[in-house]
Amino acid sequence: MREELWVRADALAEAFVGLADTLVDDYNIIDLLNRLTDFCVRSLPISAAGILFSDQQDSLQVLSASNEQTRRVLQFQMDLAEGPGIECFRTSRAVALGGLDTHGSRWSELAAHPGWGGFRVAHAVPLRMRAQTIGVLNLFRVEPALLPAEDIRVSQALADMATIGILHERALSERVAVVDQLQFALNSRVIIEQAKGVLAERYGIEVGEAFTLLRRYARNNNLRLSEVAGAVVDGHLVIY
Repeated sequence: MREELWVRADALAEAFVGLADTLVDDYNIIDLLNRLTDFCVRSLPISAAGILFSDQQDSLQVLSASNEQTRRVLQFQMDLAEGPGIECFRTSRAVALGGLDTHGSRWSELAAHPGWGGFRVAHAVPLRMRAQTIGVLNLFRVEPALLPAEDIRVSQALADMATIGILHERALSERVAVVDQLQFALNSRVIIEQAKGVLAERYGIEVGEAFTLLRRYARNNNLRLSEVAGAVVDGHLVIY
């Protein structure tokens, strides 16, 4: 028993360290979610795990599954628009469903369907940070008993770690995009000022008149002002 606890502790330590790597290293989201499902199967008393992940339209997609049967089960829930994974995403709360091999359980019609393929227990915990839920971690067992509360806490902690990594990367990407857009705007402004100077010197006109020439040419030819300015500065375009 003690040896099993040590093995599990090592697996959990590896899981948290592995997921924490996403906070500092470049990563692919599919690889991250595959890693999460693999860690869950290795460190929790479950038979399989899978991820439902939300796209930008809040539509769920199957992005990871520990085996093909799990992928079919997740797709089965999505096709019927009900089940523990669907409710977990809608409510942002953990959901447990036992007795999948009986007709008296919650979602009895769903539970009795052969699409569950031998799983008898399903758990779903949200990939959530504060008020934002981006997906669901689904856990399945062939054993009839629900997971103990401590295992649910562990699975939620793993899901939280993955969520932090994903949202952290999103925030960085958005920040980089904003910086790039700002830099582009600044570069464009410099080029436009240079083009105004070129035209003002060439035609002996005021800088304001030169800007009017640039804007008129860009508008009449359906071009960006920065493109026209760059061509003027490079000597590839002569505006009259």
